[in-house]
Amino acid sequence: MHGPGNEHLSKPEWRALLLRERSAVSAGQHAADAAALAAAAAELVGKTSPATVCAYVPFGSEPGSSSLLEALQEAGARVLLPVIPPVPGPLDWAEYAGPDTLVPGRLRGVREPAGPRLGSPTLGEAGLVLVPALAVDRRGTRLGRGAGFYDRSLVHLSPDADLLAVVRDPELVERLPGEPHDVRVSGALTPGLGVVRWAV
Repeated sequence: MHGPGNEHLSKPEWRALLLRERSAVSAGQHAADAAALAAAAAELVGKTSPATVCAYVPFGSEPGSSSLLEALQEAGARVLLPVIPPVPGPLDWAEYAGPDTLVPGRLRGVREPAGPRLGSPTLGEAGLVLVPALAVDRRGTRLGRGAGFYDRSLVHLSPDADLLAVVRDPELVERLPGEPHDVRVSGALTPGLGVVRWAV
């Protein structure tokens, strides 16, 4: 976990540090983390039984793999994945129908479902929403990559939804820079600690 010495960092400095650390994670560790995240997600769905889960396809050095999506489905959830819009705005959504139905998205390296687009408000149907993050702090502040897609999308979030950031264990930190308008996540999904929650 990052200590107090990093609290002065700006968002761009945090992003550079975290991306550098992610790039140093070995393939073996990444695979182990992905398996642990899939197991933790399946356990969570088994306990809470959300009918619909909004998730995403990890890419590059992001923790996790498509095994997370398979685990969610096998646990009984309908899984929706984001589709990046042609112009800046909220994410669209489409149902996940297996790894063979994923196609290249608008951003390099990102894969998206090929099925029918369901519209941005579909996020409101999810009882569990898993979002990517470079880090999250124990106040619920999430640090993304800065594109703003999720910031624009979470206005459609159901008030009862469980909103979790998916991060590596060291990416759960004490304090990140945030803005008053930031939507705070209710917890983190991590490989080693499982689901970690805090009051928001």
